[in-house]
Amino acid sequence: MKLKQEARVLRRKALSSLTVATTAFNSPVDEGRVTQVLLSLQHCFEMLLKAALVQNGVRVFDKQLGRSIGFEACIRQALNHPTIRLTDAEAGTLRAIDAMRDDEQHWFNEVSEQLLYLHARAGITLVDDLLQRVFGEHLADHLPSRVLPLSVDPPRDLAILIDEEYTQVATLLAPGRRASHEARARIRTLLAMEAHVEPETQVSSKDVDRVEKGIKAGQSRTEVFPRLDKVATRVRGSGVTLTVHFTKKAGAPVRYVSDESSPAAAIREVDLARKFYLSASDLAAKVGLTGPRSTALRRHLGIDQDPGACHVFVFDSQRIPRFSDNAYRAMKEASEQLDMAAVWDAHKPAGRRSTPRPCAVEGCAA
Repeated sequence: MKLKQEARVLRRKALSSLTVATTAFNSPVDEGRVTQVLLSLQHCFEMLLKAALVQNGVRVFDKQLGRSIGFEACIRQALNHPTIRLTDAEAGTLRAIDAMRDDEQHWFNEVSEQLLYLHARAGITLVDDLLQRVFGEHLADHLPSRVLPLSVDPPRDLAILIDEEYTQVATLLAPGRRASHEARARIRTLLAMEAHVEPETQVSSKDVDRVEKGIKAGQSRTEVFPRLDKVATRVRGSGVTLTVHFTKKAGAPVRYVSDESSPAAAIREVDLARKFYLSASDLAAKVGLTGPRSTALRRHLGIDQDPGACHVFVFDSQRIPRFSDNAYRAMKEASEQLDMAAVWDAHKPAGRRSTPRPCAVEGCAA
């Protein structure tokens, strides 16, 4: 495959950072080891995603700022691209690594050896998968197998690891231990792992406070971290052929509450502006429709009434609807499968037709 010049540079930077991460992982020196692994691994993926996007002709610069887009924007672009085909589970792995890196870079957390190993090994697996999908290459084409992160402690079941971490945190928070700083550092890592199933995960001190309060009150791990019940790993092979994929599984329902006085421990404050980041015109352009036809399709699918797809921001007398990736995916799929002429005929704005017509297209939510 002939690479674009910028894609070649970005891919080389990604592989360089991966080499640094794997070297740090296998280093006998513990000082700064975890920090180096997380920072380099996150940088590897940002460069690799940008290389993939550039190679496929996707703009990676913000028009207004004139600077390259951030990591989350790269993930969103890759999720919706037909060649890169990043899955939700893979995006969760990237977000979890990024969340742990963020705490490690800007504050501090405590990542156990087994959790570090699982994420490093899952990262290696994902790098190889992305190289194959986008560039038709294997990681082994660039790196000798001896530098891949190996461990004398083989990966154990993720649920057991999480339970062990939770027990350790509870022990550190026991009366008289005076180890709350280490307990809170471990709590931040567990909160970061919720990014595997919750795209808007951001670890805040309020979240840590709630978790600490719940643990001290004697709540179980499933009560404090209900989202982590939905995370699992799929491990195959052994030695240098070992692969690790994080997956999602059906878990206990997450309980949402309206205020901080609720006894629920790990309630998340979701950044709505980050989740619902598309204006109506942005959504239309991304789906590939004109504004009026996009509105007609939104009406047909009931997008504006779906709380996971649309949120209305209220500023004084202004009501501004914004849309999430859920809206984009639903509309993109529908636009490719439905009879758009019939959808338009039934749902076009009133000023464009003489009399309303019933919608005969299957699945109309209007």
